[in-house]
Amino acid sequence: MGKSESQLDIMEKSTKPEKRHWTVAEIGLSVLLLLVSCALAGLIVLYTSALKERSNRPGVSRNSVSEGQLYRSSINNVCTTPECVTAGARLLQNMDATVEPCQNFYQYACGGWLESHVIPETSSRHSVFDILRDKLEIVLKGVLETENEQDREAIKKAKTLYTSCMNESLIEQRDSQPLLRLIDSVGDWPVASEDWNSTTEDAWSLEDTLIKLTSRFHKKVLLDMYVWTDDRDSSRHIIYIDQPGLGMPSRDYYYNDGNYKKVREAYLQFMVSMAKIAREDRNLTQDDERVWEEMLQVLELETDIANATSPAEERQDVTVLYNKMTLSELQDTFSLNGFNWTRFVQGILSSVDVELRQDEEVVVYSAPYLEKMNSVLSKHSVRTMQNYLTWQLVIERVSSLSRRFKDARSQYRKALYGTTVEEARWRDCVRYVQSSMENAVGALYVRETFAGESKRMVSDLISKIQEAYVETLEELSWMDGPSKEKAREKAMAIKEHIGYPDHILEDSNQKLDQEYAHLNFSEENYFENILENLEAEAHKSLKKLREPVDPDLWIIGAAVVNAFYSPNRNQIVFPAGILQPPFFSKKQLQALNFGGIGMVIGHEITHGFDDNGRNFDKDGNMLNWWSNYSAEHFKDQSQCMVQQYGNFHWKLAGGQNVSGISTLGENIADNGGVRQAYKAYLKWVEREGEEPRLPGLDMDHKQLFFLNFAQVWCGAYRPEYASQSIKTDSHSPLEYRVLGSLQNFGAFAEAFQCKKGTPMNPESKCRVW
Repeated sequence: MGKSESQLDIMEKSTKPEKRHWTVAEIGLSVLLLLVSCALAGLIVLYTSALKERSNRPGVSRNSVSEGQLYRSSINNVCTTPECVTAGARLLQNMDATVEPCQNFYQYACGGWLESHVIPETSSRHSVFDILRDKLEIVLKGVLETENEQDREAIKKAKTLYTSCMNESLIEQRDSQPLLRLIDSVGDWPVASEDWNSTTEDAWSLEDTLIKLTSRFHKKVLLDMYVWTDDRDSSRHIIYIDQPGLGMPSRDYYYNDGNYKKVREAYLQFMVSMAKIAREDRNLTQDDERVWEEMLQVLELETDIANATSPAEERQDVTVLYNKMTLSELQDTFSLNGFNWTRFVQGILSSVDVELRQDEEVVVYSAPYLEKMNSVLSKHSVRTMQNYLTWQLVIERVSSLSRRFKDARSQYRKALYGTTVEEARWRDCVRYVQSSMENAVGALYVRETFAGESKRMVSDLISKIQEAYVETLEELSWMDGPSKEKAREKAMAIKEHIGYPDHILEDSNQKLDQEYAHLNFSEENYFENILENLEAEAHKSLKKLREPVDPDLWIIGAAVVNAFYSPNRNQIVFPAGILQPPFFSKKQLQALNFGGIGMVIGHEITHGFDDNGRNFDKDGNMLNWWSNYSAEHFKDQSQCMVQQYGNFHWKLAGGQNVSGISTLGENIADNGGVRQAYKAYLKWVEREGEEPRLPGLDMDHKQLFFLNFAQVWCGAYRPEYASQSIKTDSHSPLEYRVLGSLQNFGAFAEAFQCKKGTPMNPESKCRVW
């Protein structure tokens, strides 16, 4: 996949907490919470049975309540529907009302949640998002394990892939055989071979090895070459050349101390263990000293590569990253120790029968990296290079191998994520099938759970929030008239995808089956099924080079708890997976809908105007539509946020500060999203009237909006994962997403009557949109 789209939340679940000793006070509080929960559950039962009794009376129609009045059943202006009672119970349980909201609103909103949730042994982070994903995976497990003779081809293939993944006894029986075959197919692994010698080295070609890794295994090592929409022309695709990913999560792990050093040591041990297993299974004599020496050289090479990559803070401005040139100019500018760029690019494209043009253009996204790679490549031997390339392929296959390979990885995972227990097998399998066959799995999920009318209701919410965004433009003194007009045009031109693509549910439409027509999975060969998927994924992407951009393409599947904005398409996407409480329900108070999915919609719209999205016009082309005056002032307004978030000091990550630069886009989107959703909600209240209160909560409708917004972000991290996410995640930590957004919003301070100068109502505030 090429460049990532802006997402609401992109943290992947990984994987045991230290043993926690509960105090007497904590036990007492837990018992109290349990009693409150039981009492609330009793209330729900009573209300539900009372309502059923009422609806069963003669003359009372079950469908007589209009959509706008679903929560109007009330006593003394308190909503008494089952949905309201459930929502009230959820909000109440998650809160810690002993905290003063103007001191720390995150603790006030999420203190109860944090107290009553323990990070599962298998996870590195536990949050409201993760719980929704866990529930979604349970649904997918059910549908993937259900036999149905009426299944169409695409669904059959998804179920076959899942079955092959669940066939653990066969995976154990096959042990290392599939891996050893894979190693042979990429030119061997010198550290685990007796046949790699000077003759082999003489015949070795870096270009040919990288061609194989990219086109057959979709693995980008040393260089990332991919096909994506041209930033300057959103109707066509172009080749991009970029710096690669690394074996560890970020460049900081290669030379920083503290937890990063522990991970680095565990990584080297993991490399050595894998090489020893490969030698043992090839019946080679063990030579521990040599294995350590060779893998240490691999780590040194990888450290040099990491040092050559540009840190995230230096890759924020897409207009600076983008360098378009012809292939021959690329060869002249970046020789990379004699690297043949034409051979490399043509070799990859020939895997999908695409010929290079005479004047083929490429976009280089990584000029500083390519400049430094010359000295890196000349410094290390061919043997070390092949050891590194094969290792990078091997590390990604551990999850699909037998137990002893996972055991070899366990210490590394513990250092990286803080977890010592592997995820349940079925979860791994569900996640793999979900990520590799998004539309097939999306179809299964939507048929099982999705309420169709949600599409129309969310579309209506999008219109309201687009309108609110346009209105907020008038409040901005830092932006001049012509730039505001262009921003208005772009906001109103945003295209939307809600729920799922229609074709995945249409039995007569062959598009879904055609998407997977080239795949032939076997229930016995999970490892080979994965390799087939990787090749298919690589080819699908490369084939796009000579194809026009499909404006209707969905950039993500339906069974996903997330939301997206694409700058190249000026498009927002809300998959079916996120359209559920606490984000959205047609039966919950609009205060909760606007504070939940409304804020998410505002967040994604604002991505069109963050430090990256603002460089693209309404058609998705990178074009400067700003006046100099507005562009300069945008930078000034943004700088305030860079400093504000950069001052957040995260104890859990060893006391490091959040990177105000790397998280700027997401922080702008969070701040804009909550502001627009609130404005749209107040307009709704003006039209429809104030909503009833929720049972058990002495809060008005404005306060409920902010409470639900904050509770969407309740969550806890392990320290190891905190150290990782502060370096790799473009989002601020959950706590600071809430505190930062609300500290900057006067309407929040007004709703909770926070005095000027309190932590939640500071004297100076930042605002971009």
